Amino acid sequence: MTDPYKTLGVAKTASEAEIKKAFRALAKKHHPDAHPGDEKAKQRFQELSAAYDVVGDKEKRAKFDAGEIDAAGNPRGFDPRAYGQQGGFRGNPFGGAPQGDRDFHFSWGAGGEEQQGFSAEDIFSEILGGGLGGRGVRGARAQSARVARGEDFQLAVTVSFAEAVQGGTRRVVLQNGEQIDVRIPPGLKEGQQIRVKGRGGAGKNGGPNGDILIQAHIAAHPFISRDGNDLKMDLPVTLKEAVLGAKVPVPALSGTVNLSIPPGSNTGAVLRLKGKGVPGTTAGDLYVRLVVSLPDKPDAELTRFAEGWTADYDPRAKMR
Repeated sequence: MTDPYKTLGVAKTASEAEIKKAFRALAKKHHPDAHPGDEKAKQRFQELSAAYDVVGDKEKRAKFDAGEIDAAGNPRGFDPRAYGQQGGFRGNPFGGAPQGDRDFHFSWGAGGEEQQGFSAEDIFSEILGGGLGGRGVRGARAQSARVARGEDFQLAVTVSFAEAVQGGTRRVVLQNGEQIDVRIPPGLKEGQQIRVKGRGGAGKNGGPNGDILIQAHIAAHPFISRDGNDLKMDLPVTLKEAVLGAKVPVPALSGTVNLSIPPGSNTGAVLRLKGKGVPGTTAGDLYVRLVVSLPDKPDAELTRFAEGWTADYDPRAKMR
């Protein structure tokens, strides 16, 4: 994905005001309503919106500049034994099956009515007064005699696996350039739709406003998968932990949990952490499958032990 600074045509040292000014000018220039039927203009506007979603947000911009997330807002890299970060894994998707048309209805975000950004009225007044000329103005006046419901704004958003499971808040950029915060419900599944009532296009002559329809796509998690309300993961353990038993940290999405490994555990053994799955009226569980892992580099002591150890069992007996 293109560097968001290049997409907006600004330097990495640009101020917030300069970034906002650049996005405003480009959004007005490439807005789909100014180019009816032009798919390239629509795609360009979506690219601009995605870029501004990263560098127009102070927190995301800091993470992008530090190399913690990429141009799509997804985290870079992952160390499977260094987990314990709550809700910090992004990638794609959520783990569930598509749920068709099912909607979630919420009031729009946490930002309040004084939401930052520029309004549709700002953009359309400039477009109608300039680029589209008198023809656009006459068309708008011709519509004034009718009462009509406002346009529904439709967009797709990719949220992290942790956000889908636990819920959260995501800032989105609408077709009119406005930014709002939308609540992600806990337990969201792939393909489900979030509907934000009354925050779409303005109604005409007293007609109701349209809605915002957000199609959710869930990023895959590096090592956790979802099965209904349950979560599943493989947990590497050392040979010593498996043979003698131990308490080891497990990175549940709600935070690190200590898990007791019984002595004599083998690869494939599954342990359950109750209530650490998808939250809800009946919370799911987290199922941990043990995977015995030897050192990456040869260990002389382990080699000497193995050479002097006489195994009296056949691990492949069940295959005959």
